[in-house]
Amino acid sequence: MINKIYQKYILIFSLLFITASCTKLDLVPTDTISPDKAYRNISDINLGILGVYALLDGGTIGVVSTVSDEATFPTENTVGNSDAFRWLYTAGSGSVTSQYGTFYVAIDRINRTIAGLDALTLTGADVTLGARYRGELLALRAYFHFELLRNYAASYQTGALGVPYMHESKISYPSRDNFEVVIANVKVDLVAAKPLIPTTFTDKTRITKAGVSAIQARVALYEKNWGEAITYSTEAIDAFPLATKAQFPGLWTDANDSEVIWKAKRVGTTDSRLGDFYYRQTGGIVLYAPAFKLIASFDQINDIRFPAYIKYDATRVAPKSQYLVNKYIGGTSTAPGLTDIKLFRTGEMYLIRAEARAESTGDAAGDLNALRAARINAYVNATFADKATLIAAIMEERYKELAFEGHRFFDLKRRSLPVARLAADAVNASGAVTLLPTQAQYSFPIPASEISVNKNTVQNPGY
Repeated sequence: MINKIYQKYILIFSLLFITASCTKLDLVPTDTISPDKAYRNISDINLGILGVYALLDGGTIGVVSTVSDEATFPTENTVGNSDAFRWLYTAGSGSVTSQYGTFYVAIDRINRTIAGLDALTLTGADVTLGARYRGELLALRAYFHFELLRNYAASYQTGALGVPYMHESKISYPSRDNFEVVIANVKVDLVAAKPLIPTTFTDKTRITKAGVSAIQARVALYEKNWGEAITYSTEAIDAFPLATKAQFPGLWTDANDSEVIWKAKRVGTTDSRLGDFYYRQTGGIVLYAPAFKLIASFDQINDIRFPAYIKYDATRVAPKSQYLVNKYIGGTSTAPGLTDIKLFRTGEMYLIRAEARAESTGDAAGDLNALRAARINAYVNATFADKATLIAAIMEERYKELAFEGHRFFDLKRRSLPVARLAADAVNASGAVTLLPTQAQYSFPIPASEISVNKNTVQNPGY
């Protein structure tokens, strides 16, 4: 009898404990914001957009420099990303896969903010402001998806594996959209965004109407849609002329932002991702030095880009590198490496239009010569015997003009060209001199974590 009574009380106590536990589990957290309360007004929408802009960083710049022929791996670097430089990366290598997660976090924030904007009832001046915010969000969604495509597409052609295009925030297991599907969705978002952003909005730290044109021009280049590449690059060029020779060095110290179309604003006192602190470590250790191949490509006397991009320090003796990356070094000793990231600028637009004209109308020498004349003292216009020679000259100019801006590896991939380093640049690369388009590492891998969790996705070939 006593045992039965004991069992009865145990049962009652257990039920009370379970009820109390469930009650506790039903409590609303006090340290988080419920999604349905996150966007209460137009100011909250702006905060959501700023949260997206905050994810713009120099990650792609560093990776592209490391795996291409822009940089070399000096002997003094004992802590740098040698696996990426030697093309030994796999699906588990964060050096080349981390952007995948970062960009999708940005896209999720975008889709959540768009949903929040859709739920608001706007009146008065907020209607106009809300339209501009929607334009920025759509353009940002297009931009981040396109950057994912540049990084992780198996190749840049119809039928190639691309990335999932996400139009809403949800838990799902999407398969990879093909290259052309991603491009089509990017273009739809950009076309929708453009009329929503007024011409009077000129904040270069956010996407403006000219910024949309610049994104459209770059997308068209990868799509090989030469007509659109010419149209949109021209729109950007008309809005922002090239910097003068006097202005150009100041772009990389933030003394001015001439020809900058869109930039990621960077604030603070120190940062380890770019410039002085990306390519060098505290204590003066050079992690990555400009490739001897890149150095040799410049007219070191007359080309104003050379001292702006590359620094020579004769006081550094072997085994230290005497050449250092000067781009993004910053303008003061209190904030080294914190120069704003130039996401789009007019120099790139001239080269996009030159390449598109070379592939279509054949009239490209004018753009190439105009850019060179703006960068090289006493420049004399060049002529080109044929299309192949002209295209080669344009690619060489991209190598110089856009060095350390996150394009070189993707440019070679666009043209199915190998990454070809000089032997001197591969001394510490275990023989990593040439990366062929047939090798797996010619495309970055989808992260191993994504492959293991998402049953509907597949890896790039060769991994």
